[in-house]
Parts: sequence; structure tokens; C-alpha cells
Amino acid sequence: MSAGVIDPPAGFTLGQYFICLRGIVWREALRFVHQRERFVSALVRPLVWLFIFAAGFRQILGVSIIPPYETYVLYEVYVTPGLIAMIQLFNGMQSSLSMVYDREMGNMRMLLVSPFPRWFLLVGKLLASTAVSILQVYAFLVIAWLWGIEPPIWGYLAVLPALALCGMMLGALGMLLSSAIRQLENFAGVMNFVIFPMFFASSALYPLWLVQQSSPVVYAICRLNPFTYAVELVRFALYVEIDWTSLAVVAGMTILFTAGAIVAYDPARGIIVRRGERGA
Repeated sequence: MSAGVIDPPAGFTLGQYFICLRGIVWREALRFVHQRERFVSALVRPLVWLFIFAAGFRQILGVSIIPPYETYVLYEVYVTPGLIAMIQLFNGMQSSLSMVYDREMGNMRMLLVSPFPRWFLLVGKLLASTAVSILQVYAFLVIAWLWGIEPPIWGYLAVLPALALCGMMLGALGMLLSSAIRQLENFAGVMNFVIFPMFFASSALYPLWLVQQSSPVVYAICRLNPFTYAVELVRFALYVEIDWTSLAVVAGMTILFTAGAIVAYDPARGIIVRRGERGA
């Protein structure tokens, strides 16, 4: 044992892992409850698109019969899955913003010096933020239902696994980005640089066949955008169908982003970065 370092126990029981996970989730839940404006702002953005933009574009952007829809749909029906994914995208970035804040304030150090495996702590944080985003999505779906957007009743249940997977992917992406940001004020610019290109260069607001007709280059970018597949996974799940391509892409990106975040938060990497900063 090196000086000043306490060797962790050889192993933990499932009960101990559960207690640790419950503590992480509970901390995230308390933060969410105490930050009510976060819940309101998470709903304001998609509702503005649903109530104002969708109403204005209804007569301009007609959506033809494309899977999973069995008939022509109104524009607000089409954009609803994209707005759901937008809620999860913003939540993933906001959760990562809190990690940057915790690192500046020293709270992150208290979490990461835990004897539990670092991957478990980060995945627990990811699960907690995903659970919060799912609550926000269902609140949005209730308002959308009152507005007349009524997917199949079983769709509200079938979309839950898709929301969990998409929330994990977008949360892991934010976590990966947060590992490279050392100052809180820099993360806002990075968020805008990531959120808006991902959202607009996707199938969230318009079908990809329309994009392909107008710009093959933008269409290619949309096809390379993992957010596109998150939107389509939610869209098909909301109508009790599975888009296997989207499922494979989202699952693969979730694993990739999560693994990257775990490696990025490795203590050895942090030491290298700090040495580089002191050397500069």
C-alpha cells in the first residue's frame, strides 16, 4: 500500500452496490426537486416547437405516409418524437454541466475517491440522469396528449426502453464532453456547439427524404448523426414498432460513449492533464 492511499476492499456484495446506486440516484433526484426551473425549462423548449412552430409549419410541411405511420400525419405529430429526444439531449448536457460544477467545487472528488469501481459510479450517475429525463419526457407526453397528439396507448409503455437507451447514449456523450472541460463557463459554449448541430442535422424536424432532395451533403451528415437514430428509435417505439438499425446504432454509440467517458475520467489521465496545465 502506497503512502496516503487506502486499498479498497477486495469486493462488494450486491447489497452494497445497490446502496451505492441508491445514494447516487437519490442525490440526483434531490437536485432535480430543488431545481424546479430545470424541469420547467426542459418542457418550455419542446412546447414552443409544438405549440408555435408546428402550428405555423402545418400547412407548409406536409408529411407523407412513411414508416411507422400508416396514414398522412400532421406536422406536430411528426415532430413529437424529435422533441422527446431533444428533452433527453438537453438533460444529458445539463447533467454533465453539473459534473463540471461539482468538479470545480470539489464535490466530484468525494464521489470518485469512493472505493467502489469508477465505472460503476459513472454508470450510476448516468442511470440517475436518464431516470430524470424519462420523467420529463412523460410530463411532455401528457401535455402533448392534451394537445391532441395521441399515439397508440401501448406506445406509452413500449417507448420506455427506447427512452432509457437514448437517455443513456446522450447522457454518456455529455459525460464524455464534460471530462475535457475544466472550467464551468467553457461548457456552455461546447453545449451549444453540440446540441444545435445534432438537433437540426437530424430527422427530428423533417423527414430525411426531404433533406435528401434539397441537399445530399446535409442528408449524409444527418445519416452520420447518432441523434437521428435516437429520434427514429423513439418514433418507432412510440408506435409499438422496432427500427432495428436505429436500435443497433444507439446501442453501439451508448457503449462507445460510456467507455470513452470511463477512460476519460481515469485518474491517470487526470494527473497527465494537470501536469500539462502546470507545465503550460
